[in-house]
Amino acid sequence: MKSMKKKINLQFMIVAIIAILATVSLVSVIYYELFKKEVMSNLEDYALLIVETDAGGAASDPADVDVNLFNHDALKLRVTMIAPDGTAVMDTNAEIGAMDNHSDRPEVKQARENGHGEAVRDSSTVGKSAFYYAIRLNNGYILRIAKESGSLMSVYASAFPLIGGLCIALLIGCFVLGHYLAKSIIDPIDLLAENLDGTDSIKVYKELVPFVQTIKRQHEDILKSANMRQEFTANVSHELKTPLTSISGYSELIESGMAGSEDVNRFAKEIHKSSNRLLTLINDIIRLSQLDQGSGLEEIYEEVDLYDIAKNTKDMLDFAAKKNQVEISLHGSSQKVTANRQMMEELIYNLCDNAIRYNKTEGKVDITVNENVDGETFVEVRDTGIGISEENQERIFERFYRVDKSRSKSTGGTGLGLAIVKHIVSHHENARLELESELDKGTCIRVIFIKF
Repeated sequence: MKSMKKKINLQFMIVAIIAILATVSLVSVIYYELFKKEVMSNLEDYALLIVETDAGGAASDPADVDVNLFNHDALKLRVTMIAPDGTAVMDTNAEIGAMDNHSDRPEVKQARENGHGEAVRDSSTVGKSAFYYAIRLNNGYILRIAKESGSLMSVYASAFPLIGGLCIALLIGCFVLGHYLAKSIIDPIDLLAENLDGTDSIKVYKELVPFVQTIKRQHEDILKSANMRQEFTANVSHELKTPLTSISGYSELIESGMAGSEDVNRFAKEIHKSSNRLLTLINDIIRLSQLDQGSGLEEIYEEVDLYDIAKNTKDMLDFAAKKNQVEISLHGSSQKVTANRQMMEELIYNLCDNAIRYNKTEGKVDITVNENVDGETFVEVRDTGIGISEENQERIFERFYRVDKSRSKSTGGTGLGLAIVKHIVSHHENARLELESELDKGTCIRVIFIKF
């Protein structure tokens, strides 16, 4: 953060220097333009004064112009009378014989065309500017008043100590201000970086509030994800340990010869059962991991008939249903949606398998594929099983969460079926999940597909 402070200070100083130089230059130019306008106005007044006294009137001899009508020496004015052919016939500051023809002078040209003219000529050698104002008289002569004054560069030179001192003071002020500005921007960020768990107690400026909220949300998500991973790892270890312990125990009894001939078949059956549970568990974990990461999935979304998939699923689970003394039936009609076929097969299979496992003896499982009153396609699996209490309904889709843990073990459930269902639904933007359940009366899980 120190480097960021330095960058902010440096950028602030660069902006301040540019602003100060631009301001000084602009003010100097404006001041010089106002000064030039004031000088020209004074020269115009002097010229009009001569004209009004008839010194340059049509009847007057230009050579007899009384330049003493005002103290031109004290005012440092130069008065020149120019004939219609451009020849200087009178000048207060120079010998007229040595003077060039003035016809091409800008102020003289303007005066002949417009009645008056003005011009400024700078001298780089002496650092001065000559201001000229010319007016055309009734007799065709041109009366020109001139005055020398400091040029723009000389104005800069004379004011440089004051301007320089002011610039230094401004730069020092900007440096101090920039330091505190950078500190006020960076310090809250430093404090946040050191206290991510206490963002509510840290006071920040309002522009930083969205940033703080985003950091807080991301931090909470990271912690939640870490806790979920930790819990998942612990649950996986526990779930894998149970069938492995069973397999190890029974096989050890057989190996040591402690099992009689009658026990061997029973132990082998238990080993086979635990092995199947272990394989099912591993397959579900792998599948859930693939759904989490989006890998190993055939991301092909096509038009699929949910009724056909449900029918195939029912046929596959008929034997399992009869074994558990559960009646499974299918209702509805052909309904086509845009979805991933493999995921839909897994989704319906897991819903039906779950409904069979957690059902009661002589219970029922009804699969329905149809349209609701809003014209939306849905697939629904309703059972007459153990049901889910209201407090457990929010967590039923969590991994390894079981309402009745002892029943889950006896039925061979992994506790991952509904978690897989939830992940599959999340992979389909056009689908949503609904749950209805009542303890000891049954459960209904419905997946609705929105029509775009």
